[in-house]
Amino acid sequence: MKLIQTLKNIWKIEDLRKRLTITFFFIVIYRFGCQVVLPGISPKQLGELAKFTKDNGLMQLLDMFSGGAFSQASIFALGIMPYITASIVIQLLGMVMPSFQKMQREGESGRMKLNQYTRYLTVIILLVQAPAYLFNLIHQVGGEISAYNMVFLTIVLTAGAMFIMWLGEKITDKGIGNGISLIIFVGIIARFPSAFWSEFAFRYSNAQGGLVMFLVEIIVLFAVTAGAVMLTQGTRKVPVQYAKRIVGNKQYGGARQYIPLKVNAANVMPIIFAQALMFIPITIAGFSSNGSSFAATFSDINGFWYNLVYFLLIVAFTYFYTAITVRPTQMAEEMKKNSGFIPGIKPGKKTAEYLDSIMSRITLPGSIFLGIVAIMPAFARLLGVNQNFAQFFGGTSLLISVGVILDTLQQIETHLRMHHYDGLMKSGKIKGRAS
Repeated sequence: MKLIQTLKNIWKIEDLRKRLTITFFFIVIYRFGCQVVLPGISPKQLGELAKFTKDNGLMQLLDMFSGGAFSQASIFALGIMPYITASIVIQLLGMVMPSFQKMQREGESGRMKLNQYTRYLTVIILLVQAPAYLFNLIHQVGGEISAYNMVFLTIVLTAGAMFIMWLGEKITDKGIGNGISLIIFVGIIARFPSAFWSEFAFRYSNAQGGLVMFLVEIIVLFAVTAGAVMLTQGTRKVPVQYAKRIVGNKQYGGARQYIPLKVNAANVMPIIFAQALMFIPITIAGFSSNGSSFAATFSDINGFWYNLVYFLLIVAFTYFYTAITVRPTQMAEEMKKNSGFIPGIKPGKKTAEYLDSIMSRITLPGSIFLGIVAIMPAFARLLGVNQNFAQFFGGTSLLISVGVILDTLQQIETHLRMHHYDGLMKSGKIKGRAS
């Protein structure tokens, strides 16, 4: 069989075998740490915390990204999200501050400086989030906490999150795939077996066509996943012609290449930004004993107005994030420096305008489809799908999972082709983000 032969080829490549083994080892360490409970937390308190997390939309999201460590009061409870937050802040600063822009252009040395700043900012965020998590924990499970224990547990949570960050960086350097993204993916997918089984058990106990409905759910899940793959991989190829240059006896250039403009250049960021805004009324309603109708309306994650505003925010943030990450003017300047031009378009300003018009046209369907994928879990819940299982029908979890799986498979395929083996697919290669 093709699969067995591919696995044999992977095992034959020593470097790839080592990388996969290291990745698996680090993931096992991460999953083990997610089960180590903070000192002083009793099983009864864990049960109360799990119930509170299940009933709160914001806590469910944080618990999903931490692989269940949040509701387990684990030493890894804060997960990798503080590092992601710091990375986003540094990335945004690189778009507005000249000093950060200069570091981005300095190559490897600049990247190392930015990584160091990201780590410092992560520690600062953790020193704020860790006490907030502990206060929330005490509020939900009862009891008191001394100043000494507060400082001690803050250090433990901060060290746990920094250790996860270190694991992610080591996976990237010595393993396979992007370590940070892989850790998020592992945290998300760790919840899938229990969600899948609980949905199956619920449908199986329903005598009136329960298993048929479960089969329909699986088919819909497959279709949504296929759509997410298309959204992630979709590109518009713009032809670029490079002028011929003769240096000595050799001729350079003259070949036609393509600029792949992604349909969803913003990836999952618009959903993250939109979720951050939509959690504000949920938080207000949570702290208010008799919240306003506005807060109550936008606290219902299955409600019409919540999902409509959520959808519109995603469309708006997709345009915003695409505008600040994809820069047609810079692309046109780089093309002009390398004696490249788009056939039929003048170099310089006209090229920038042409690229900008293409991005505007392909971003519209991309943003609409991204918004539909984001609100699919709400439709699934309205149709009776279990809340935990419904999360896999779209949203951040599905897009992150699809992106991580594709990137990891592309790296494995690259190793296979470098050693003159066939790729993972029977015909052709996996068309990835960089293709």
